[in-house]
Amino acid sequence: MGNTNAKDFWSRRDFVKTAASVALGRVASGRVLAQTGASRRVLAYVGSYTSAIDGGSNGKGIYRFEMNARTGAFASQKLVAETPNPSWIVIHPSKKYLYSVNEIVNQENGSVSAFAIDPTSGDLTPLNVVSSEGRGPARMSFDASGKYAFVANYAGGTFAVLPIVEGGRLAAAIDVHRDSDSVGARSATNAPPGSFAISGHDAPHAHMIAADPSNRYVLVVDLGQDRIYVYRFDAATGKLTLSEGTSFVSFPTGDGPRHFVFHPNGRWIYALGEESSTVTFFHYDAVQGTLALQQTISCLAAGFAGSNVTSEVVISPDGRFVYAANRLHDTIATCSIGSSGELKLLGEVSTMGDYRRHCTFDPSGDFFYVCNQRSDSITCFKAHRETGLLSFTGQYAPVGTPSIVTFLS
Repeated sequence: MGNTNAKDFWSRRDFVKTAASVALGRVASGRVLAQTGASRRVLAYVGSYTSAIDGGSNGKGIYRFEMNARTGAFASQKLVAETPNPSWIVIHPSKKYLYSVNEIVNQENGSVSAFAIDPTSGDLTPLNVVSSEGRGPARMSFDASGKYAFVANYAGGTFAVLPIVEGGRLAAAIDVHRDSDSVGARSATNAPPGSFAISGHDAPHAHMIAADPSNRYVLVVDLGQDRIYVYRFDAATGKLTLSEGTSFVSFPTGDGPRHFVFHPNGRWIYALGEESSTVTFFHYDAVQGTLALQQTISCLAAGFAGSNVTSEVVISPDGRFVYAANRLHDTIATCSIGSSGELKLLGEVSTMGDYRRHCTFDPSGDFFYVCNQRSDSITCFKAHRETGLLSFTGQYAPVGTPSIVTFLS
């Protein structure tokens, strides 16, 4: 398939899919929050640090906001769950439940908390708490059926599969794995000149886990080992087994892969190097569960020197742009996606805050939000769909040490 055909293949198909899902999301939002339909608002949930990890501890748990879909403004802040260090939160595909990891590192295991979402107010009711089977859980996701949750434990170097049972409660882990092998170099191969970003290579550190779009494989990122593992997933039992043949892909030593994102076509993956400040593009074979390196580019402007670490990678809903968040440099880098999947750095914009942790689009793709962990704020940007560039709206939402924002749509 030539470049033009490839571009047409994903852009036309995914335009239809994206338009349909946005439309369905708006219908669902109207049903659940009928009282806010006239002002086109949706709900946003924000996790915050309640004890100091890589910053302050000014948060109290999970907050709920109402988002104005016309202006992007956050309002009506409410603390809806007091839970320790909900550094990553996810909403179940059913839209009935919310789950948070509790990033606890000073005991043998962290935990994962389950909540029911009130369909009218958006308030949260605690359901239960289970062990994450490792210290410092960092990331959580679901399989396509919504029957299983995956959790990666950064400090413990483990990852686990947790069944989701009737009523949204979590059951104890049915599968637990621990990464064990050599770790990468203390300094990143592709770090910018003068960088002192050398954390994360003292031991294995599982930083992300997520199923591929086919739900046949689960990919696990280990920052300390500079690897992305590919596990075969049994959707009937929830068990993970290493894929036959090539079970992982390696990054240059010390670069520290952190997070990845799939393109809407399911064939391209973009992975973030935390210590190297890079984005790497892979071809993904969904039949074999293998990754093939295509390109690596810097998230920083040419000539940058000094320390920086990245924290999040996001793809635009239309699959045309990739965004990478820089900490210390405190910018969001925007990259265009070519017809063959290759990246080109277009520019960067200030996060208007300190130590950017998480960033994401709202459900419509009109606005882009940034959690500034060390300046206790969430900043809002207008996303310009034709150019991919972001412009600050002038709007701040005050939250103590915010870690993540996610939307109920």
